[in-house]
Amino acid sequence: MNSLAVLVLQYAFLVLLWVFVYLAARTVVTDVYGARARGKARGGSAGVSTPAPLAARELVVTRGNLAGTKIPLGNQPITIGRSPGSTLTLADDFASGHHARVYPREGQWVIEDLGSTNGTYVSRTRVTAPTALPIGTPVTIGKTVFELRA
Repeated sequence: MNSLAVLVLQYAFLVLLWVFVYLAARTVVTDVYGARARGKARGGSAGVSTPAPLAARELVVTRGNLAGTKIPLGNQPITIGRSPGSTLTLADDFASGHHARVYPREGQWVIEDLGSTNGTYVSRTRVTAPTALPIGTPVTIGKTVFELRA
């Protein structure tokens, strides 16, 4: 190969290397600090039925290391993740530091994924936007499963 082609390939490889480093760093920062506020929420996702009225009294962990844990629901959001500051702190390698939150909105409970790496699932449907959370519907984050109960 001539020297110009080798030089172009070297620079192309260098650019690809920096793109990879940038994407890896962005993933780590998002996992550690959570997603940035994205403005106003966009509504629920398909596949989820009747919203849970605020009659839900507690969030109960049904599977995982914290099975049996009950968190009373009030007017404050419940934060979920590996971060020690979370309301429900998960010791799960598949959970992000700031993974998801459950909060009351317009007379119902809503779950929102906070830009997690491995996703939040409501009845096997990945949460891509704030989603109404019916009572008794399983929510999966990593190896942990929880639900709202009246």
